[in-house]
Amino acid sequence: MEYNDLSKTAKRVRRRILDTIYNNQIGHIGGSFSAVEILVSLYFDELKIFNNNPKHPERDVFILSKGHGCSALYSVLVEKGLYKEEELLNTFGNIDSKFQVHPDCAKLEWAELSTGSLGQGLSVGVGAALASRYDDLSNYNYVLLGDGECQEGQVWEAAMAAGNYKLDNLIAIVDYNKGQLMDHVNKIMPLEPFGNKWRDFGWHVQNIDGHNIDSLLKSYKVAKSKKNIPSVIIANTLKGKGVSFMEQEGYKWHGKKPDKEEYEKALAELK
Repeated sequence: MEYNDLSKTAKRVRRRILDTIYNNQIGHIGGSFSAVEILVSLYFDELKIFNNNPKHPERDVFILSKGHGCSALYSVLVEKGLYKEEELLNTFGNIDSKFQVHPDCAKLEWAELSTGSLGQGLSVGVGAALASRYDDLSNYNYVLLGDGECQEGQVWEAAMAAGNYKLDNLIAIVDYNKGQLMDHVNKIMPLEPFGNKWRDFGWHVQNIDGHNIDSLLKSYKVAKSKKNIPSVIIANTLKGKGVSFMEQEGYKWHGKKPDKEEYEKALAELK
């Protein structure tokens, strides 16, 4: 798809996230909004998927390690025509729904992994990348992490393993929105020098604007051109991106649900 088409797609995806969370009064809007361009660029331009077979052995694997951002993933899957919008809008978070507040791969066939306990996705990505190598597959394995999640020790164990095994079929993307549940990331447990940490574990590192679709698409190409080294894309983003008052309040919109007035103000900005 062309850049302008992807930008329009991103706006529709944000409106659907807003409607989903407002209708059901559950979910995580700030970190879902920050990940929209990442997910749109992946699913509409980058990932090799098979619409009639979500578990095709030659598919690219995508793991949403920051599982609380799943309303963005669900909205993108609806935009792709893989699920019905009405089901998402009306059942998100219900006990019997496919669309849980964190992805449940037993209920949602397009979820590679049940995530929500943070810090685990990259380890599974390492395993998937090793499996691809042993099976002589040419696919890629993508993992989307949150920045607060990168305070988890298991992330760095996985990073060390990926560097050791030179997994050039593994691409990690960090939604670096600088906010987590209770405060700014740098006030709870700072990550900087963030890129250097990845480099020290043997990764190729790119720092980009995570809301610029061209930059995202170029970063995937660069990552795939690197041999014998895993790649991480540090995507600098804004929590609540697309709605001015959410952007300004940052981490406060990690799990906050909009009331009627906030919903109408946000909707007006997303038209």
